[in-house]
Amino acid sequence: MHLHEKRTTMSTPQRLSDLSSAERRNRIALAVARITAAWAIFIGIYYFIPFNAKYSYDAIIRLGVGALIFVVILYVQVRHIRGADVPELRAIESIGTIVPFFLVAFAGTYITLSHASQSNFSVPLNHTNALYFTITVLSTVGFGDITPQRDISQIIVSVQMLLDLLVIVSVVRLLITTAQSRVT
Repeated sequence: MHLHEKRTTMSTPQRLSDLSSAERRNRIALAVARITAAWAIFIGIYYFIPFNAKYSYDAIIRLGVGALIFVVILYVQVRHIRGADVPELRAIESIGTIVPFFLVAFAGTYITLSHASQSNFSVPLNHTNALYFTITVLSTVGFGDITPQRDISQIIVSVQMLLDLLVIVSVVRLLITTAQSRVT
């Protein structure tokens, strides 16, 4: 109740650097806890969901649903930044929430493709190596131990590569710009 009162009575948003040392530590600890919880929730749900599929187009449907959920999460995060009393910190939390969802959405798509046809990738994928593959694509490391083998998997991996750039450039910029506009 006190936290809610503090938010509603706060007149202007603050910069993280304007907070006292103790308040800054508390806010950063809370942000780290929220980011950790987001990662745990998304990855936990990801490992819980069975991604069995008979057809490769099931992966496209899953990717479409994932994209829709991503847009909703992004919209909610922008609203949270706009209403935050420390928007800069909330923008960092938002990035920490969006990234794990993005990763598990693609990893789930890749598992679905692998279950639909083991020839879609160079090795059959389970939850762990699909997530690993997704992270190597995002980080542009691409070790080559898992590779897309068929057109559908190559197209979806290409889509991820392009969206990786979009997320890194546009989404991060949107969140940071939203935060900066609140404290200027």
